Amino acid sequence: MLFSLSETGLILIVLLGAMVLYLASRWCLKRHWGDAPALPDRSRLSYRQLAAALVAAPLLLFAANTIGDARSALTRFNSVILVSTVLGEATDFDRDGWSFFSYPIDGQIFDPARHPYALDIPGNGIDEDGFGGDLSVAAPAPAPPAIIAGRKPHVVLIVLESTRADAIGRRIGGRAVTPNLERLARAGSYTGNAYSHVGFTTESLQSLFTGRLAPPRGAPTMIGDFLANGYDVGVFSGQSEDFGNTATVTQMRDGSIFVDADVLREERAFGFAAQGSLYVDGRILLREFDERLGDPAQWQTPHFLYFNFQSAHFPYNAPGIDRILPGEPIARGDISAANADRVEETYWNAVAYNDRLIGELIDRLHRLGVYDDTLLVITADHGESLFDDGFLGHGHMLNRQQTRIPFIISAPGVPFDGPIGLADMRGIILRAAGAALPPALANDSIFQYLGTIDRPGEIGSVDARGRWTVFDLSERSVRFGEGRAIPYDDLPAASPARAAADALIDRWARERWLQRTQHDG
Repeated sequence: MLFSLSETGLILIVLLGAMVLYLASRWCLKRHWGDAPALPDRSRLSYRQLAAALVAAPLLLFAANTIGDARSALTRFNSVILVSTVLGEATDFDRDGWSFFSYPIDGQIFDPARHPYALDIPGNGIDEDGFGGDLSVAAPAPAPPAIIAGRKPHVVLIVLESTRADAIGRRIGGRAVTPNLERLARAGSYTGNAYSHVGFTTESLQSLFTGRLAPPRGAPTMIGDFLANGYDVGVFSGQSEDFGNTATVTQMRDGSIFVDADVLREERAFGFAAQGSLYVDGRILLREFDERLGDPAQWQTPHFLYFNFQSAHFPYNAPGIDRILPGEPIARGDISAANADRVEETYWNAVAYNDRLIGELIDRLHRLGVYDDTLLVITADHGESLFDDGFLGHGHMLNRQQTRIPFIISAPGVPFDGPIGLADMRGIILRAAGAALPPALANDSIFQYLGTIDRPGEIGSVDARGRWTVFDLSERSVRFGEGRAIPYDDLPAASPARAAADALIDRWARERWLQRTQHDG
């Protein structure tokens, strides 16, 4: 909004300046030469020239809209946006929001049920979104209640913000980045094939707790499962869990303890007070744990605890973070691709600090005498690019840096058949805690998306060997592994590549349909 206002202000200043200059020039000319003679006819635009311009402009904009670089460049100009918006409204004949001048272009301009991103209704013989033909889908059977019979272990779930899977086993200056996680992985169960479905925290946490992509409010959750089994539930989070309605969707406030960065707002590490920017150091969360659950007598009933440690979030350094690895932290203002090495050093130190916090939590559980009766689970909401793929941060690409995450369970022998996504973890955790649930079907790939599931920029899947298939819906192109993007329409109809692209598109359409029907239900 600030950018738009500043740009608009500059335009108004230029227009005002031009008007003042015009009036001043006219006054000077009139004072010295009187009324200026009329312009000769040949200097005026003819009606034919004006008509030609009116015809040429839409044709040029339509052609430019089909070329990625030209489209991106032209969208920087307000005049182009204005003209394109007018032309788009004029050619949106079926009033579905898509036209000859939208992108993607509407290929069915007189059918409001068929347009880019339209929900493909299964079994009706119509391909609403224009990809992969008509959808066929079967509704999944409702999940049975997760009943934990017999001994109920304590369960502690730790989510590490923006933490990559390759933190496990990494050495910096000869020192392990995550020694505590490595010990847990050796003694318990670990998979290197765990992935987030999307590169954003709110959607990732909601998938983790509900086992669903884009769950609605009121969907069954893991917290509800543990409450139904007689567990006390506690939340200790270094971020605001109300951001994106995560606390509501996941039932976090239904437990007896709820402590997050909003509750601890006055102890935030930075001055930013916006809900999405709140950050509270992990040691403050451990202090809250001591105050609320530091008495062994409080552990006679089973507990489910959720911790969220934020240290590895941008800018990767904050007051209170220990210096564990070699190197000095980079200042926020110096973060750039030119300083990628220092950015990495600062990031890995933040990950090492979170690992130290996990060690301190484990020590507390030992002192309370409950560690041997505790199932400890560690994962992350998504990964992080450190300029090693051309980006910094997350949510930009479907790749190893931004979506592969750690997943460790302290109990040995937990089976991991195929790759797993955050949405699979609810069932895995409940089974590891003793819930009588049917065995999960092995995944051959994990579905991913950029943006929202209804309007993603890209959809993708990653298989057990870490190979991606990515479909760019804006460009209508497909990328296999590290290869170049291939236009979807150039894929031969009977080729394995076309079949793989259509299978991915069908999976996206199926996920959308299931989410929509589950939301409506």
